[in-house]
Amino acid sequence: MLCWELGVRGEEVGIFVPTSCFLLLTSYITMRFIDEYRNETDTQKFIQAISQRVTRPWTIMEICGGQTHTLIKFGIDRLLPPEINLVHGPGCPVCVTPLELIDQAIAIARRPEVIFTSFGDMLRVPGSTTDLLSVKAAGGNVRIVYSPLDAVKLAQKQPDRQVVFFAVGFETTAPPNAMAVWQAKQLGLTNFSILCSHVLVPPAMEAILSAERSLVQGFLAAGHVCMVMGYHEYEPLADRYRVPIVVTGFEPLDLLQGIYLTIVALEEGRHGVENQYSRSVQREGNLPAQKLIAQVFTICDRQWRGIGLIPRSGYALKADLAKFDAASRFEVANLTTQESRLCIAGQIMQGFKKPHECSAFGTLCTPEHPLGAPMVSSEGACAAYYQYRS
Repeated sequence: MLCWELGVRGEEVGIFVPTSCFLLLTSYITMRFIDEYRNETDTQKFIQAISQRVTRPWTIMEICGGQTHTLIKFGIDRLLPPEINLVHGPGCPVCVTPLELIDQAIAIARRPEVIFTSFGDMLRVPGSTTDLLSVKAAGGNVRIVYSPLDAVKLAQKQPDRQVVFFAVGFETTAPPNAMAVWQAKQLGLTNFSILCSHVLVPPAMEAILSAERSLVQGFLAAGHVCMVMGYHEYEPLADRYRVPIVVTGFEPLDLLQGIYLTIVALEEGRHGVENQYSRSVQREGNLPAQKLIAQVFTICDRQWRGIGLIPRSGYALKADLAKFDAASRFEVANLTTQESRLCIAGQIMQGFKKPHECSAFGTLCTPEHPLGAPMVSSEGACAAYYQYRS
């Protein structure tokens, strides 16, 4: 029958009972291998189901940059009926890291006593005049690590050097970064600190929805963030702004199912939160991870690159852990900067424009010479358009 035909074949690993489309969509998520999330036949069935359901124009925002790359790489946005407009949200942590934080990182990394550690995707992000990769090329001790705990181990091995970790990310990376600080405290390390630039998804969504020119009528929420924090935080947002929010995974069929659920809700005039990514996400999230975050971080106001100040949208170290704050330790917190006037990344990440509408896209702004972070980040919308659409 049709609900089975819209399902995905394979061995059953979990059950998903959608609240809005039990007569049409699959009642069982039965995927086992990654290829099954990319099955062409099932993709076409989802496209057909979406086309049959939509009756008017709708604008949906996918929050996560990883979701953006999947949509553009596989051409999903081009397969959808023209009534559906997908816009790209600020869910790329590299992209929204404030310019002043990049300049602070560069200033710290240039100090001779410092070993500056970071994930690799931060090294090409442009600051006001240069980037961390150029600092490394000029002799700065900048190292790529695969975990913040690697930086803690490095601090243990190099007691005569100051080891700094660039703690960037959404709620997804907050637990390991919190663990690094907690572990450093337990070890009594005095030569370890973090440059913290954590941002939170729900306040960003509220900032987008409350904007005067907001175009967004529904959201695909980032599945990995919800794995940590759950999705109960989104329920007040859905009620307050009367929008559907669907927690969604990252593979083509995940995204198509998320889009379908959003369209059904919009067409039926419903709002609320639904969980497409039920194989990985529970409403309450990962409680031990949340407890660890609460022990190390406190909520603070945070600047978002290209967007501006969003109240209560970030994490900062708690007062009793302030000695692990690299910005204070190296006295760089008061650096001021000026964004490129040509870069429209902020408008792109709020859903007002798309990358190809930027006058600098692909000419003055390329991965080799970026004006903004979305052109060099592996999750940046501009990078996705440049790689798959240029």
